[in-house]
Amino acid sequence: MYAIRAQGLTKYYGRTRGIEKLDLSVEKGDFFGFIGPNGAGKSTFIRTILGLISPTSGRAEVLGMDISEKKEKLLANVGYLPSEAIFYDGMKAGKVIKLSAELRKRSCSRYAEELCERLQLDVNKRCDELSFGNRKKLGIICALQHEPELIVLDEPTSGLDPLMQREFWNILHEHNRRGATIFLSSHILSEIRNNCRNAAIIRGGSIIATGSVSELSKTDARRVAIMGSADISALEGVRALEKNEQGMSFLYSGEASSLLRALACGDVRGITITEPGLEEIFMHYYEEEAAE
Repeated sequence: MYAIRAQGLTKYYGRTRGIEKLDLSVEKGDFFGFIGPNGAGKSTFIRTILGLISPTSGRAEVLGMDISEKKEKLLANVGYLPSEAIFYDGMKAGKVIKLSAELRKRSCSRYAEELCERLQLDVNKRCDELSFGNRKKLGIICALQHEPELIVLDEPTSGLDPLMQREFWNILHEHNRRGATIFLSSHILSEIRNNCRNAAIIRGGSIIATGSVSELSKTDARRVAIMGSADISALEGVRALEKNEQGMSFLYSGEASSLLRALACGDVRGITITEPGLEEIFMHYYEEEAAE
C-alpha cells in the first residue's frame, strides 16, 4: 500500500510552473528521499499533496485518501515540517507545542517532553527569542509529538548543529522502525545517502529518476584523478574535467583501453580511479536530462 501516490500532478502559479505531470509512488513504511536543488519543485509538490495548495490538474492520494476530498482527515495522521516554520512571536515555545497537540485533539505531553529534552529546546522562551536552529527544533517537535503515520520534512536540518542533526536522525529512524513513513526533501545528498532507502530526483518540476538509493548511485562512470599531465582531448566519455597545478580529475565512462593509451603517452606520476559519489551522480542526471 502506498503512503503517497501522485499521478500527473501539476501545479502552475499563473504562467509559472511549480510541478508538471509528476508521477510518484512511496510505499508505506519507506524512508524516502526527494532530491533536487532550490526551485526544482520540491516544496510545491509537498504543499500540493498535503492539500495546502490546490493542484492545477492531476490527482494524488496520501495514506489512501484523496488530497482534494479528505484533507483534514489525512492531515490528522501527518507530521509536516516546512522549510521555514513561522510561529506567534509572543507565545512561549511550550505553549506552541501544547497548542499544536490541542489542534489535533491529542494528548502528547509525555513524548513532547522527551523530544524537548533530546533536542535541548527551552520551552520557556518566546518564539521571537529563539534562534533559527531552535525554531527548527520547535517545528520538529510539533511535527513529531503526535507520532504520525506519515512524516513529511522539507529541508529539515538547516540551522541544526551537527550534534542536534545526529539526534534528529536517531529520532526519525526510531519512528521509521515503528512503522512510520518518512518523506524527506533535501538538496544535501549526504543526508539522502546515509538515511534513505529509496529516492526520486526532481528537475524543472518533473521526476527524472527514481529507485533505490543504491540503484540511483550505480553508474558506469569512474572518477579518474591524475598526478602529472596527459592529453585526453580526443577521449570520448570525459565529463566534469577539473585541472590544477598537480594534475587533473574527471569522470570517465569510455573504454578503459583508450584511457590507458592516452595516459601512457603523457607524463603521469600517479593515478587513482574510484567510484563517484552520489553528489557527482546527481549532477550526471541533471546534465544528461538538460542535454536531451
